[in-house]
Amino acid sequence: MTQSVDHLALLPAYLAAGTAVLVLLTDLVLARRAAVLAVAALGALATAAGAIGIGSGDDRQTFCVPDACSFVANDRSALIAALFALLTLGVIGLSAATRDVPPGEYAFLLACSMTGGVVLGSAGDLITLIVALETLTLPLYALVGLRRRTVASAEGAVTFFVVSVVATAVTLLGAALLYAVSGRVHLATLATGLPDLPLTGAAVVLVLSGLAFKVAAVPFHAWAPATYDGAPVPIAAYLSTASKLGGVIAILYAVVDGLRPALDLAGPALAVLAVLTMTVGNLVALRQTRMVRLLAWSSVAQAGYILAPLGGFMLAEGRTAEALSVAVSATVAYTVFYVLLEIGAFGAVVALRPGEDGGLIADYRGAARTHPWAGAALVLALVGLAGLPPGLAGLFAKVVVVRSLLDGGAGWLAVVVALNAVIGLAYYVRVAAALYGPAPAAGVRARVPWAVAAALGAATLAVVLVGFAPQMVLDLS
Repeated sequence: MTQSVDHLALLPAYLAAGTAVLVLLTDLVLARRAAVLAVAALGALATAAGAIGIGSGDDRQTFCVPDACSFVANDRSALIAALFALLTLGVIGLSAATRDVPPGEYAFLLACSMTGGVVLGSAGDLITLIVALETLTLPLYALVGLRRRTVASAEGAVTFFVVSVVATAVTLLGAALLYAVSGRVHLATLATGLPDLPLTGAAVVLVLSGLAFKVAAVPFHAWAPATYDGAPVPIAAYLSTASKLGGVIAILYAVVDGLRPALDLAGPALAVLAVLTMTVGNLVALRQTRMVRLLAWSSVAQAGYILAPLGGFMLAEGRTAEALSVAVSATVAYTVFYVLLEIGAFGAVVALRPGEDGGLIADYRGAARTHPWAGAALVLALVGLAGLPPGLAGLFAKVVVVRSLLDGGAGWLAVVVALNAVIGLAYYVRVAAALYGPAPAAGVRARVPWAVAAALGAATLAVVLVGFAPQMVLDLS
């Protein structure tokens, strides 16, 4: 008997996809930049509201077979969809000052990417997971290259495209091998049907390697600095927040829900990825002179902290369901804290930006003297990423990760996290000190556009709130 489709469960995805269509029609009919961005913003807000509304009710499932479903709408998927929609809303606000890109294509591609993120949170099988992740990623190739008069933008887009295609092929090969050995694609049934075969181990490594690209984990990180630096700064913000969030969600779903029987192999792989990622990211960030490249390498290092709790849990001898819950909660909580801090940092860069590409760190010297609020927001985000007060959100994020590692018996990994946090202080504090330097920056904006100021203010307010009330995030995760 054919099961009817639950359209209410699909409502957030409909709203996100409908936003893309409305943006395209608005650009065709009105051809006004303000109208196009306004429609995109309202659509993102409606998507967030729809996701929260669906998540507040009973769990809903559709596209089901016996014992498993391909699309599951619940509290978890609602949180993810709302977060993607709100990040998109913030990036649209930051884009008000970006004049070197066509607004219609820009907002349409951004809404398409948001659609992939919204669907990703409800994915119940490997096919839906990979298709949603690619829907999130594919529009970003074009968005990175939209600065048509800049060679760096084209180079970043090509780099991103080539490496992403290879990563996707690797992920698909791993998923195909998993289906070959188990005959299953649904995450709920895959976890109980993986045989103990060498081919299973190869499949797990391939899937993890492909998904590690999405979070820019070492050695799959080479695309990030060039891509971030070539993209419009608001798109670099989207890459470092929404795109990375998508990669984290995909790894959590695949490893925790689908590949749990293969934890003996997945654990060491994730632990090694975490150590390499945070160490390489921090060491290379020390040498950066461009603001966006520094934030790109910082984003690489932060991916290592995000992966550390999962790697630590999987290396522990007594892997209980409670310990797994703690590790997953630490990963999700750190990701949420990081996303808020990162969007705040990029928002401040857009507000202060000495050039369309973000400029040199030296260009920001004294910027906090001419724009005290924007400068203070950037400093708050930077010290939060470093894990220092008054950036309490970042401090709690580091504490959550270290505590989960210590509770799981991975003390050596906790020490590596602490040492890398100390290394990171050097470049975060260097930028914060430059902002309050004696010489005012000549190229800093004379006036911050109101939409940029609103997006930056909302991000900073969220950072302050979760800093004083981190339990809000910890309870949700």
